[in-house]
Amino acid sequence: MSKHKKMPLGKSLLAYPLSVLFYFVYALLLCIFHPIQWLSLKIFGYNGHKKSVDVLNFCLTKSLCILGTHVKFINKYSFDDSVPHIIVSNHQSTHEIPPLGWYFRKLHPKFVAKKELGKGIPSVSFNLNHGGSVLIDRSDARQALTTIGAFAKYLQKNNRAGVIFPEGTRSRDGKPKRFSENGLKILTKFAPSATVIPVTVNNSWKLWEYGQFPMNIGVKLTIETHSPIKVSDKNFDELFAEIETSVKSKII
Repeated sequence: MSKHKKMPLGKSLLAYPLSVLFYFVYALLLCIFHPIQWLSLKIFGYNGHKKSVDVLNFCLTKSLCILGTHVKFINKYSFDDSVPHIIVSNHQSTHEIPPLGWYFRKLHPKFVAKKELGKGIPSVSFNLNHGGSVLIDRSDARQALTTIGAFAKYLQKNNRAGVIFPEGTRSRDGKPKRFSENGLKILTKFAPSATVIPVTVNNSWKLWEYGQFPMNIGVKLTIETHSPIKVSDKNFDELFAEIETSVKSKII
């Protein structure tokens, strides 16, 4: 793994105190919303829990303003929430996940996440375990594909949106990694009426350009959608090629 470059002194004078404040607020939000999620689920069921997660995602997205980070959602398409969706995005850091959850909230986004996130993280672990997302063991391909297959059936039945990062792991410098076909192939097989939304994330990686502490400041993070594609309109090879091309075409 390459070492992070050193932050310029002038920038670090601001970045250190702002990073401390950001992490404090971020952790506080996770701790506050953990019992709120639990109560919302117990009292109001799925819809109540989802609304609490929507508010959490909004707050986490806005907390990036502490670092002078601006998050911009670029979208010129309308999406039909009466059909399932598969949101396919490049992956640069964990900090793009709350914005994805917030901006696509009307589609009820659920995530394919690594199993390590399912324990010990306030709010995050609870939502992954109880909100419809799935946890996969990346070292066990059979378990991962079986779990994704069941997840796809859930999306198909309930008209939810599944969010998948086909790179498998985040890019540390913004340069896209090779897209893996397996997870997406299973999703399209068991959610045949889904519409795919290719998404390009830019500059999320820059938040950790100098390491996780201090975080970078003044980052302009963008999330851009591309033309939706119906799974039923193409064979998988054509679909996969078009998705990967669309996502990577706008990475800068």
